[in-house]
Amino acid sequence: MFKEFKKFAVKGNAVDMAVGIIIGAAFGKIVTSLVTDVIMPPIGVLLGGIDFSNLVITLKKATDTTAAVTLNYGIFINTILDFVLISFAIFIIIKQINRLKKKEENKPVTKPTEDILLLREIRDALKSGTKK
Repeated sequence: MFKEFKKFAVKGNAVDMAVGIIIGAAFGKIVTSLVTDVIMPPIGVLLGGIDFSNLVITLKKATDTTAAVTLNYGIFINTILDFVLISFAIFIIIKQINRLKKKEENKPVTKPTEDILLLREIRDALKSGTKK
């Protein structure tokens, strides 16, 4: 069982997936910071100084013994924007990767020169043991 696990763990697909997950998590933090620290403040200013993370609906007010019960829809708006931006960024990255792959696939195949063709004929004749 250990050998099977080792074979699975070091398999290229599993390692690639692990690297992708780690990079994705780090990329998610970058986009979250972008949304929270860069994009949302100007939007809040345009909307009259609203900080989305502070937007709440109080369902039950706080008392001396209990905390307030709130519906934090501003944080939800930030999370939706995070998701949209992450999805868009990944879309752009995949689109660029596919464009680069397509360019590699469309590279014209160069024809071998006369010298190369002659050398191939000589090689093939030597392999087969026949003379021309």
